[in-house]
Amino acid sequence: MEILQYDDFRTEKIAALINTRSTFEIVGVSGNMGSTIRILETTIESAGLKCRVYTQGRIAAAGATFLGGATGVAGMFATLGIAAHNLATYNPDYEIVKHVVDGSISVRYKK
Repeated sequence: MEILQYDDFRTEKIAALINTRSTFEIVGVSGNMGSTIRILETTIESAGLKCRVYTQGRIAAAGATFLGGATGVAGMFATLGIAAHNLATYNPDYEIVKHVVDGSISVRYKK
């Protein structure tokens, strides 16, 4: 797996990696997570491929709220939202995984 620094993030480099169906990681993203994800999605979709974006650990966070009360209701809706998202992005070519804690993004070719 190739590891890119955010400072070296260039659309043409990303397009080349996607066209060769590579798996890669971008580190040092921190405050630029949203814009970087949009660029990745656009580049993947312009190559005629599908992608799914999600945050690492989202299932564990949703599951932890099932302990009861208002948080249990919130957890149920979060889980339903995750399931709906997975159906809407069924069988993606790429998964884009946001690692919020360490400020990185994994881009995994799935097929």
